[in-house]
Amino acid sequence: MKKSYSKDIIIGAVSGGVTALVIVGVVAFAYQPNQYSSANTAINKNEVIQNVTSQEQLVIDTVKKAKDSTVSIVITKDVPILEQYYSNPFGENSPFNFQVPQYRQNGTEKKEVGGGSGFVVSDDGYIITNRHVVSDETAEYTVIMNDGKTKYPAKVIARDSLNDIAVIKIEAKNIPFLNFADSDLLQVGQTAIAIGSPLLEFRNSVSVGVVSGLSRKITAGDGRGMSEKLEGVIQTDAAINPGNSGGPLLDIHGNVIGVNVAVANAENIGFSLPANTVKSIFDSVKKTGKIVRPFLGVRFVPITKQIQDANNLSVDYGVLVLRGEKPEDLAIVPGSPADKAGINENDIILEVDSVKLDDSVSLPNLIAKKNIGDSVKMKILHKGEEKTITVKLEEKSEK
Repeated sequence: MKKSYSKDIIIGAVSGGVTALVIVGVVAFAYQPNQYSSANTAINKNEVIQNVTSQEQLVIDTVKKAKDSTVSIVITKDVPILEQYYSNPFGENSPFNFQVPQYRQNGTEKKEVGGGSGFVVSDDGYIITNRHVVSDETAEYTVIMNDGKTKYPAKVIARDSLNDIAVIKIEAKNIPFLNFADSDLLQVGQTAIAIGSPLLEFRNSVSVGVVSGLSRKITAGDGRGMSEKLEGVIQTDAAINPGNSGGPLLDIHGNVIGVNVAVANAENIGFSLPANTVKSIFDSVKKTGKIVRPFLGVRFVPITKQIQDANNLSVDYGVLVLRGEKPEDLAIVPGSPADKAGINENDIILEVDSVKLDDSVSLPNLIAKKNIGDSVKMKILHKGEEKTITVKLEEKSEK
């Protein structure tokens, strides 16, 4: 872990007759290496037990702190009511008396069709969850608090098209909420605690593990044929199951380090979107009512080996500025920062502020980390020649 806490065991030992120091909590014991005895062994065992108990207590305290701020989100929708009836496929006046069961719609009814998890981030009812949890614009959403009885209708304030994040809101005051940690300070190996409603049934289930990796790049599917590429995600071995989507990943102090988003088709591999990304989205929504981020204004495809070979390109990285399949899908948005800076269709953007665009870094995520009004230097390949241009980023908003 990056920081050492008073409850950690710190053992410093050197050879010879120099005194070694063992610190547990704020109590220090000094002893000589040649003075081991059964009594000393018993003391050391007690120290280890004390430390383990302290670590468990930290987790328990964190869960107690977070549980009232972690919610379940239920999706309801008008679905057809189907009734069964029988008819003769040869017609009612047929001499053949066959009756075949068939179904027809007889009105609609509201029914739970899914759900996920979320967590409160302000005392006036703003809640973070995954976009795929609240992606259906025709559905209704209900937030169920930890007690299982308190329910609020929820309004979707914003869905992020770049990250699998959504901001919803309930009409409530003075409710407990969670704070964000600085996810840029995360260390591999530090404690990670996931809370959510796995299988949409076991509310506020807790799993504990560690941060297994940082800055992962994954392609996540929602089980309905839709998928998206996510970058910079946190990998953890804390169990994340269906229904955990949108729940918080916490550090040992109960601060949010990530938002649970996906699980790999393997044991003990889950992924969370980093807190700093999520916090910037929430701050934008809280301030403006929408997601506001820098805008470049190009349509593109990443350079692949196939594209390089087919077009005899001199580079195997970067993105090719290219129009889409529809006539309205222009390569350059008219009047956009890219248009004003002189980027043209078939240009290849190679670098942004000296950061190379390759398999590990995408153009949208790189631009998203900038601020509105920033001037960025881009290295581009234009008609076979490299040149550097300056682009001033402008605002793009998403509801």
